[in-house]
Amino acid sequence: MTLRRLVRALAAATVIALAGISASAMAGEPAVAASPDRERARMNQRVFDQVWREVRREYYDPRLHGVDWNAARRTYRPLALAAPDDRALYRALGDMLALLDDDHAGASPPAAARRQARLRDRRPAIGVLLRPDRARDGDWVIEQVRADSPAAEAGVSVGWRLRMDGDGWTPEQDVVEGRPVTLSLIDDDGDVRPLTLFPRLMEPRPAFVADRSRPGVLVLTVEGFEAGLGRWMGDQLSDLPPETDVVIDLRGNSGGRLMEADAVLSCFLPPDRAWASRTGRSGRPILLRTGGGCGDLVGPVANEVAVLVDANSRSAAELTPAALQEARRAVVVGAPTAGSVLISQESLLPDGGRLTLSRADFVTAGGVRLEKRGVTPDIAAPSSLEDRRTGRDPGMAAALAALAGPPGESAMAPGAAPSI
Repeated sequence: MTLRRLVRALAAATVIALAGISASAMAGEPAVAASPDRERARMNQRVFDQVWREVRREYYDPRLHGVDWNAARRTYRPLALAAPDDRALYRALGDMLALLDDDHAGASPPAAARRQARLRDRRPAIGVLLRPDRARDGDWVIEQVRADSPAAEAGVSVGWRLRMDGDGWTPEQDVVEGRPVTLSLIDDDGDVRPLTLFPRLMEPRPAFVADRSRPGVLVLTVEGFEAGLGRWMGDQLSDLPPETDVVIDLRGNSGGRLMEADAVLSCFLPPDRAWASRTGRSGRPILLRTGGGCGDLVGPVANEVAVLVDANSRSAAELTPAALQEARRAVVVGAPTAGSVLISQESLLPDGGRLTLSRADFVTAGGVRLEKRGVTPDIAAPSSLEDRRTGRDPGMAAALAALAGPPGESAMAPGAAPSI
C-alpha cells in the first residue's frame, strides 16, 4: 500500500470512529453496543441542544432580555452532557433558563411530564401537592395534603419541606403503585423526618367544582384553565337567579389555556370587549377581545362577582381577575398574585420531558404589564399556614362579606381606581 493510500485509509477509519461506527461493523462483524453512559450523554445532548435552539429562535423577546445566549451554552452544555441522571440534567437546564428571569421559561423532566399528563386520571399517588420553595433553592414545600391519602395517614403536614440533598425521592422520579417512596422531610421545628410511603391508586381531583351549599351564593372553584372550563362555567351560570352572588376561587390555580380565560371573561363581560393585548417576537401587538365560549349562555350574567386569588395564582389565573377588576365587574379578594403572566407554550423534548417557553408579552386593556407585578386585591385577606392547617378560610369569609354589602358596591367602591 502506498503512503497516500495508507493516509486515506487512516482518515476514513477516523471518520467512521467519530461517527460512532466501528470498523468491525463496516466489515460485517457485530458492532459493540454503546455504553449506557454514552447513550445518556447523547440523549442529554439532544435535549440540551433543542432547549437552547428553541429559546434562541422562538422566545418572545429576540434580545433574550440581554442574556448572552452563546455564553450560556458554553457554561451549561458541558454540565448537561455530563449529567448522570434526569435530576442533574434538568437542574442544568433550569439554571440556564433562569437567566431569562421568566417564571414561564422552564423544563419539566419526563417523570413530571408524565404526571402532568395524567393529572385528571386515576393514578398512583401519595397525596401531597408540592410547590418550589422560593426561600431555599432546590427544596419543595408541601402546599396541600390530601385526606385519606398515604401522606395524611403518615401524619405529613402542610408547610413541611421536602429536602433534595439526600438519597430520597425527588420530583424527577416516577411514582409507581406499591413501590415505596422515601422522602426526606423537614418539619416545623427544622427536624429531619425520613419517611417511607407506599403509593396507591387514587381518584383524580376535579378541575372544576361548583358549591351551592351556601344560601344565595354559588362558589366556582377552578384549579386550572383546562379544556371545557368555559362551557362548564356557562352551564353553572345558566338560569342562575339574579340575586345569587358568584365567587370564583382561583387560589392555587397555575393557569392554562388562554382561550378558556377568554371564555370565562365572556361569561361576565360584553361581547367584543377589549381586555388585553399580546405582543410576540415580531413586536406587533394583537388586541384580545371577548369572543364567547361561555357554553350556551346567551350574553353575560349580571350577578355580583368576587374573585379569590393568592400568591400561587399564576398566568391565566392573574389575567382573568385583572380584566374583571379593570372592567369594574368583580371585587378581587385575597393576597397579591405571583406576577407570572407571560403567554407560553409547551413543546416535547426528545426524552419525553417538556419545555415551557414564553411566546408573547401581555398587557391589560388599561396598559398594565402584570409580569413581575401581579394583581393587587381590592380586599386584602391573606391566609396563614395555621389557617390552612385548621381549615379556616379568611379569604372566603372576606369575599362573602363583600358580596353581602349593598348591591353594586361589591365590584368596587364608588370612585375607587383599579388597584393592579
